Amino acid sequence: MNLNLIRTWLPMCALAWGCGVNYAVPSQKLADAQSAERSAAELGAASEPNAQLHLQLAHEQIVTANAAIHDGDNERADRLLSRARSDAELAIALTREAKAKVDAQTALTQSNNQRVTNANQGAQP
Repeated sequence: MNLNLIRTWLPMCALAWGCGVNYAVPSQKLADAQSAERSAAELGAASEPNAQLHLQLAHEQIVTANAAIHDGDNERADRLLSRARSDAELAIALTREAKAKVDAQTALTQSNNQRVTNANQGAQP
């Protein structure tokens, strides 16, 4: 008798619980994604070809997530905002990488120029 009761009520409880699950508005994820997008834009990701695509993707995903929130699809918005934040953070990393490469090349050029100057002045290496 107890086994039949468990077999009957367990699926019904799971179904009722599943139907009752409701995603809250992902306002913190929205703020995090917007902050990451803003940071990427301020670092200059829009002018860095490798980062530009990811910045654009982040922006589009935030816009789509806002529409999903407006439509009450908070689960979809949550996923979109996670992707948007990841894309924005990738844009930040790619922008920083490009800047580091430019800085390294500048330092190498300055070092070589100084070496030539020193050699012209008679300095021994």
